[in-house]
Amino acid sequence: MEDKRKKDLGVAVKKNEDFSEWYVQVVTRAGLADYSPVKGCMIIKPWGYAIWEKIQQYLNKKFKEKGVSNAYFPLLIPKSILEKEQEHVEGFVPEVAWVTRGGEKELEEPLAVRPTSETIMYATFSKWIRSHRDLPLKINQWANVVRWETKSTKLFLRTREFLWQEGHTVHETKEEAEVMVKEMLDTYEEMAKDLLAIAVIKGKKTDSEKFAGADYTTTIEGIMPDMKALQMGTSHMLGQNFAKAYDIKFLSRDEKEQYAWQTSWGVSTRLIGALIMVHGDDYGLVLPPAVAPVQVVIVPIWFKNNKEEVLQYAKEIESLLKDKYEVLLDDRDSHTPGYKFNEWELKGVPLRIEIGGREAESKTSVVFRRDTREKVTVSLDKLQEIIASLLTDIQHNLYQKSKQFLENSIKEVKDYEELKEIISLKKGAVKAYWCGEEECEERIKEDTGATPRIIAGKGKGKCVVCGQDATKIIIYAKAY
Repeated sequence: MEDKRKKDLGVAVKKNEDFSEWYVQVVTRAGLADYSPVKGCMIIKPWGYAIWEKIQQYLNKKFKEKGVSNAYFPLLIPKSILEKEQEHVEGFVPEVAWVTRGGEKELEEPLAVRPTSETIMYATFSKWIRSHRDLPLKINQWANVVRWETKSTKLFLRTREFLWQEGHTVHETKEEAEVMVKEMLDTYEEMAKDLLAIAVIKGKKTDSEKFAGADYTTTIEGIMPDMKALQMGTSHMLGQNFAKAYDIKFLSRDEKEQYAWQTSWGVSTRLIGALIMVHGDDYGLVLPPAVAPVQVVIVPIWFKNNKEEVLQYAKEIESLLKDKYEVLLDDRDSHTPGYKFNEWELKGVPLRIEIGGREAESKTSVVFRRDTREKVTVSLDKLQEIIASLLTDIQHNLYQKSKQFLENSIKEVKDYEELKEIISLKKGAVKAYWCGEEECEERIKEDTGATPRIIAGKGKGKCVVCGQDATKIIIYAKAY
């Protein structure tokens, strides 16, 4: 039985040889998620959900600092409400799941299963807002959404149901709304760096890639090891489009009625997918300490004649560290130390402390760091100091590796053939000038499958597709 469990713990393929299969094995064998009886949906297991809770805790603190309050709106949206903003509904209709029966009766009006909540929220905001004194209104909800994906689904990255947060704000002026859009995108960038240790590119989407119904969309995106881009968070300037559709008006300071300005912004459980792909290795998951459900695992190694002494020393170390760190003492009798080592490596715990009879006697411990797989022997009086230093170093090291990879993955091109070659051979994302015409975006998409991820800057050059004068610099990549 032990041998079978050990086999199930290992990752059977190498990351650089079969990236897709490696990813699936890490997700399932590290206990992050499992497949659901409902096709295209996933079950998030406790280890995966604990990571999501870390993300929630970080963002909730940031949101509340900006005056955002959490609320909850219904999962079901009447068809008449969903259809009020035409551009928005056209963007989502292909992915909407509908409820048409309640018990044995046909519903008088079909109900959409929430693909996003702008429509149901804004129909309510129009009742809540009457005066400039009611503004700004800043609401966030942590919820599930359903989008009936027809593409191939993949755990965390593309599933028909997923978890997310969606923030929605209403403002007096365009300027206030635009400040909010920027602040939230900056918050997501900080979260990617400080919590997930992932370097991202940040900028505005082209009009063809913006959120349906928005004036414009801003995004943070990561480049994954297979050279595909992953959209990791978006912040949208909605302008007055939804305010006009849902009649969100207020009496201004000069006693005139006017439409409000709005934003929306969100991240989802696909962040966990990014975490796996960016940091994972051939042994499994590698977690940055800031987001790890367990930062330090203590594994005692005993024999019959010294079990009591070893466990007592292990508990002493647990007591020394548990007030400051997320610490787990793995004192299970049912598994061997070797099995535990493999399990916690697979789950990505940043530090492992190994304690045997020799360590208990000498008041030392062996500390293993997951990112570099290095070990160091530490005396008890130095343990707190070394643990603090190692956790800080792991977080920094993982971010620097991610940053270096991102910089090396974006190739600047001036020639269309070079662009096609880089994308087709998975050598990286490409940075190139764009004339602003959607036809050139479409040609790249048709020829390579790549899409414009962000507008990365401005300058003067020639469009990589048509050769016309261009002022915008775009990053193109295939994407999840």
